[in-house]
Amino acid sequence: MDLVLEVPDPDALTGAALDHIQADEFMPDEERAHAEAAVRKDESEALAYLIDPTDLVVDVPGVELAQASWSTEPVEYDPESLEWDLDEEDGVFEEESDSA
Repeated sequence: MDLVLEVPDPDALTGAALDHIQADEFMPDEERAHAEAAVRKDESEALAYLIDPTDLVVDVPGVELAQASWSTEPVEYDPESLEWDLDEEDGVFEEESDSA
């Protein structure tokens, strides 16, 4: 499953993640410093602190989360295009549509 997100305000995303990290009363100070540095460096890290992948599928019948990971890369996204060329190494194939 791939999810395409647009982040029109990276500063707001980073700020929300930093607020979330600061509010975590159980996070050790050393881990907090590492988390804050990671969030400032990479938007996917900010998302990882704000979104729990388990929460995305916990109520979906017949689905159990086996593994989740985050990565990010800038892409040119055209919502009207039905052609996707995704990495084969991700186990995803290229899908084309007929526009006849």
